[in-house]
Amino acid sequence: MGVFLREDRAAKEFETLVLAHLDTAYNLARWLTRNDHDAEDLVQNAYLRAFRFRDSYRGGDIRVWLMTIVRNTYYTSLRDGKAMSADIGFDEDLHGDAEAANDDSAYAFNKDPAHALEDRDQRNMVNRALEKLPQVFKEVLVLKEMDDFSYKEIADVTGIPIGTVMSRLARARKLLLGLLRTEQQGDGHGM
Repeated sequence: MGVFLREDRAAKEFETLVLAHLDTAYNLARWLTRNDHDAEDLVQNAYLRAFRFRDSYRGGDIRVWLMTIVRNTYYTSLRDGKAMSADIGFDEDLHGDAEAANDDSAYAFNKDPAHALEDRDQRNMVNRALEKLPQVFKEVLVLKEMDDFSYKEIADVTGIPIGTVMSRLARARKLLLGLLRTEQQGDGHGM
């Protein structure tokens, strides 16, 4: 009986640790899969794997361990042909409503509706540009800029050397800036 109580307690402790990083896992999954439904499935599958193999966790930053599992689960599903919709682009009509719902909070904190609209437009422009980045650049950029991972943590998650992380991050930022400039020039010409 005591063994079961210890295992149950250990499982609950593990659950508490990993659930604290659910938003970070979803954020990475969303950018990898490019849609909400697949991101939810990916996070669920990754968390099931993490729970099943929790004995393999040897300490250290559990967030890095979990994001590695999320990333590996995604690439395994691609390899196995299970993620058919992984390369579908961002659908503004489909996902725009969720963003509009989030914009309500912008009005609550910022009394100027014009400023809130401008913020939303800029966020949409950055999201469209991010969607156009190649996957290897997008994932390092998302981990660094959105989830505030260190270079070492990104290297651990992606399995690439820190120098490659830094190089990809620099190239990702340069590509993103170019895409943003191109989009701004298109907006300026009435496109």
